[in-house]
Amino acid sequence: MAHRSLEKQTRRRTPAQLAALVVAVVFLLVGVLGFVPGITTNYGELSFAGHHSEARLLGIFQVSVLHNLVHLAFGVVGLALARSLGGARLFLIGGGAVYLVLWIYGLVVVDRGAANFIPVNGADNWLHLGLALGMLALGLLLSNRGGTGGRLDEPIDRP
Repeated sequence: MAHRSLEKQTRRRTPAQLAALVVAVVFLLVGVLGFVPGITTNYGELSFAGHHSEARLLGIFQVSVLHNLVHLAFGVVGLALARSLGGARLFLIGGGAVYLVLWIYGLVVVDRGAANFIPVNGADNWLHLGLALGMLALGLLLSNRGGTGGRLDEPIDRP
């Protein structure tokens, strides 16, 4: 019986909701993996925040405890917002905008010491740009009522 309920819920989700759900789960996974020694290299150098954290997720992306917690929080917010089409769009488009700002921030502060409190490195910056473009594209391209021909300028949560 539970299987039918899950199957029914899955069929009713729009492509935008499914995309938001997948993106949210990836953020949760990344947040958890940032706390796993071995997957995060130099784990002993993981600091709470700041550019001096030498821990690297997958040996590439500079992380800190704060950075990992932000990924976890972003994932939880994404799961909650993916429950409706409007929420999914907000998560994807709003999150894409946030990551675009974070990419610009990273370009400005990457070599500026204390201003780099998140922390970010060059690899993070380009990942943030990719996330921004990907999330914006998903939010905008999957917004037409799940392929039913709805227009982008129509209200999104009304039949």
